[in-house]
Amino acid sequence: MKRCYLDHNATAPLVPEARAAMLAAMGLAGNPSSVHAEGRAAKAAVERARAQVAAGVGCKPQEVVFTSGATEAVRVLANAKAHGGAVLVQPTAHDALWAHRSPEAPGEAAVTYAMGLANSETGVISTLPKRDAQGGFEVDGTHCRWLLVDATQAVGRMPFAFGWSGADMAIISAHKLGGPKGVGALILREGLDIDPVSLGGGQEMGRRSGTENVIGISGFGAAVEAAQARLERGDWEAIAARRDTLEARVAEAAPDAIFIGQDVPRLPNTSCFAAPGWKGETQVMAMDLAGFAISAGSACSSGKVRESRVLRNMGYGEDIARSAIRVSLGPDTTDEEIARFADCWGAQWERHMARVA
Repeated sequence: MKRCYLDHNATAPLVPEARAAMLAAMGLAGNPSSVHAEGRAAKAAVERARAQVAAGVGCKPQEVVFTSGATEAVRVLANAKAHGGAVLVQPTAHDALWAHRSPEAPGEAAVTYAMGLANSETGVISTLPKRDAQGGFEVDGTHCRWLLVDATQAVGRMPFAFGWSGADMAIISAHKLGGPKGVGALILREGLDIDPVSLGGGQEMGRRSGTENVIGISGFGAAVEAAQARLERGDWEAIAARRDTLEARVAEAAPDAIFIGQDVPRLPNTSCFAAPGWKGETQVMAMDLAGFAISAGSACSSGKVRESRVLRNMGYGEDIARSAIRVSLGPDTTDEEIARFADCWGAQWERHMARVA
């Protein structure tokens, strides 16, 4: 039986628009920093992609700094700490942000708050903080000065514009929205002074040195443009309906299943649910053997499957945190695939219950 890919939050398949842009960029011989015709052609491809990304995330082109991915873009937080600032991180944020939290109390230090707009494991959408008259904002009793938003799961799946978000910085990644792996961007509010993410030749307006990945960047720009078009057409409404059908079918098979975030705003493609007593890693392996690609928690932990920190920090117990799986749909997911998944998962659940009875 044909395999069914239901792990779009880990990485989305490359869209045709990105593939075409990358193939075209492969024919560009020049270095974007070179002043000859070949170099200018490569530079033009980078700037075209920069404009596409800016249009898709609602910022100015000069605010887009290309990186090797969102994880590299988050390095800006390490720079903040190096200069005596403190970093407060949302408890449910992705590990890439969580790793940069300041263990000590902020005290009088200037505080950067790092948060995810849409959670990669649960799809739950967070509310952005409101700034006070002095330009700062409060988070759990701490006065914060700067805001970094992880928008990697949000861009192209929900309305987002950096310009109205109130953020000083945002991070995005190409492969989450149908672009190539290994390229992303730091969106940096114009006028905000930061240390470079990396030192060297001064590329990317001095923010991130190193010869630009012209092929990857070209695919990134095309993918953002295509994702924004899907969003504006309302394509994700049908995906949300399929997600709800999937959850209804799972609930029929396992009435004790717990659906995370079902009663709050969340991404239209994401279902995170737990079947208490059935380890998430066991479910992932069983469904993989049956032809379905899903995950247990975030896929950015070097293949490790462990208790979900996100769910524990949301207040769920160990059993739920260990038994949760994530099913994340894409624009090409069909009703037939949803039906097949639900039937297969239900059958696997019955086998599990028979073994533990």
